Amino acid sequence: MTGLLVVAASGLAREVLAVESQLGRYPRIAVLDDDRTLWGSELAGHPVVGGIDLVAEYPDHDVLVCAGRGQTRRALVERLSEHGVGASRYPTCIHPQVLVPESCRIDAGCVVLGGVVMTADVRLSAHVVVMPHVTLTHDDVVDEFATLCAGVQLGGGVRIGPMAYLGMSSSVREGRNVGPEAVLGMGAALTRHLPAGETWVGVPARRSSTAVEVER
Repeated sequence: MTGLLVVAASGLAREVLAVESQLGRYPRIAVLDDDRTLWGSELAGHPVVGGIDLVAEYPDHDVLVCAGRGQTRRALVERLSEHGVGASRYPTCIHPQVLVPESCRIDAGCVVLGGVVMTADVRLSAHVVVMPHVTLTHDDVVDEFATLCAGVQLGGGVRIGPMAYLGMSSSVREGRNVGPEAVLGMGAALTRHLPAGETWVGVPARRSSTAVEVER
């Protein structure tokens, strides 16, 4: 591919663009966002050229979806598939200082930022976002569209479900599961399984009746 399209003019997009400036993989980078007020502006020095439907005009560009919220990333990937964007168009964006052991696997569309540590047999499924200084230990599995915020710590054999969201500096005890679309609050320590769709906070983490704000 001769260029890169970054989808969603977000804070995550600026972080991805900072990594791409170090990698130097693409001679041309443009940003797509449906917010018309952004069209014609720049994001980190790269043009916001128009809405997401313009992806059809860039068949020679890779695509990275940079919405912070997993549900939003999934919706955007579904829209892009309607324009013929398949898995082969989604690269990974991995900070150049992150060491990925041979036993670890990172699928298409994932973003892995600086300071992330992976030990052995870690699996990141498609379109997972791993923010700075996350630690993933042996046999951790992170399913599609999940988000691990800065400083998250996972013990061995943890399973993170699709579109789950783990807040900054939260931690999960070894062998525990975080269900699909569940939220673990900032600084929480999870010692039990977290059911699908629930929000847990605190130390040790317990179910919360108050919604936790999630970056969009």
